[in-house]
Amino acid sequence: MYRGQKRSWVKHLDFTLFDIVCLLAALIIAYAIRFRGAFLFTDDQFFGDAYRNMAAVIVLLDIVIVFFAESYNGILRRNKYQEFRAAVTHCVAVFAGMLIYMYSIRRSIYYSRSLLYMYLGFSIVFVYAARVLWKRVIRKRKLDDVNKAQMLVVCENDNVERCLYNLSHNRYTDFKITGACVVDCDRSGETIDGVNVVCNADNFLNYVRENVVDEVFIDGNTRSSSEALANELIELGVTVHVSLVYSNMLVANTLLERYANYIVFTSTMKVATTRQAFIKRFGDILGGIVGLIICGIAFLIFAPQIKHQSPGPIFYKSTRIGKNGRRFTFYKFRTMRVGADKEQAALAAQNEMKGNMFKMENDPRVFPIGHFMRKYSIDELPQFWNVLKGDMSLVGTRPPTEAEFENYEYHHKARLAIKPGLTGMWQTSGRNDVSDFEEVVAMDTEYIANWSVWLDIKIIFKTIGVVFSGKGSK
Repeated sequence: MYRGQKRSWVKHLDFTLFDIVCLLAALIIAYAIRFRGAFLFTDDQFFGDAYRNMAAVIVLLDIVIVFFAESYNGILRRNKYQEFRAAVTHCVAVFAGMLIYMYSIRRSIYYSRSLLYMYLGFSIVFVYAARVLWKRVIRKRKLDDVNKAQMLVVCENDNVERCLYNLSHNRYTDFKITGACVVDCDRSGETIDGVNVVCNADNFLNYVRENVVDEVFIDGNTRSSSEALANELIELGVTVHVSLVYSNMLVANTLLERYANYIVFTSTMKVATTRQAFIKRFGDILGGIVGLIICGIAFLIFAPQIKHQSPGPIFYKSTRIGKNGRRFTFYKFRTMRVGADKEQAALAAQNEMKGNMFKMENDPRVFPIGHFMRKYSIDELPQFWNVLKGDMSLVGTRPPTEAEFENYEYHHKARLAIKPGLTGMWQTSGRNDVSDFEEVVAMDTEYIANWSVWLDIKIIFKTIGVVFSGKGSK
């Protein structure tokens, strides 16, 4: 029987438990220092009950953050500096949740600020130290594990060096390579990259029958029938791994999927987990609802002024290009006179953006209140309807017009690999200072390749700062 690799959040249950213990220890020590040696769970003072409730909240917050933020993704590959940053991020997230809890129940007055600051400091130190020490234990255990599955590698002569190099130089695995079989020539007795060639095609099955072999790795590039060989091995009770493609680590964000009767190797700019996709869409729905309420208030304030300064519709509608070329109706508060789109060609010489995007300071088509609305991005508020519908997201890449899209080069379309957003990396990393469309494309593709829930949150907070400072779009 083969035990498959753990892929769920319980894969690192040990780290979750260590983090909880460290967070509670930090609270207990901070409590003891603040209240002169009192022990949190036996102190019968009134404050003790408040902090015991906080201990329960800390446990729940830690589990929620681990589940949704995938805090331990790639944890064994992190170096000490990366782990310190991850520990700080995790502890600060828990701390922020604690503050939200305190103020939501309106009992923040019962909690000592000095105790909370001590708790935050202790929690970062304890969590970081525990993670580093436990990773050392895990790595040593993986290297010394005598119960590792014994694996035999099967491949052709042309690929054997590459195959054995990649498999044998992966230190932290659940298997140990005990031999190799070269199927298209007899190299028995040779040693390749520290691995003995123990058999050839003629005596391969005999070797498996007579020796300890738990698993067999079959290089998918072998010309012999891998499927037939795999079936024979399974009848012998051996676990079989058949490689589908060799990527040389150049193809990022890959996963294995099944389509009908085909097993496919899938690769894309960014692979999002089900949890991450759920969180992003949930955030879009929540943000869309809140944004539409704000939009309604803005409508009551600015709609009469728009009508007065420029007779015509309150809202501006246009067709924009969304994810992978999908067309959708895009909404804004109108800030330009009616028919402004037809006048853009006459202003092309004054375009301040190099490439497939139009940007112009002091655009003569904008009426007076429109300048104010654009400065503070008030004109963008109706796009929350697009977010709620699912045409757009809170954070993404700005959607091009049909005319801009028609002039895209091949590499430009990469920025449409996700839903367009109300805001994005280039808007918050330069906004009016960016004057080259290629810079926009570079920042958008960087955002897609490095996307995470935390990156979206960071961009949203930066956007709020940009909007309130008045550095709105032109």
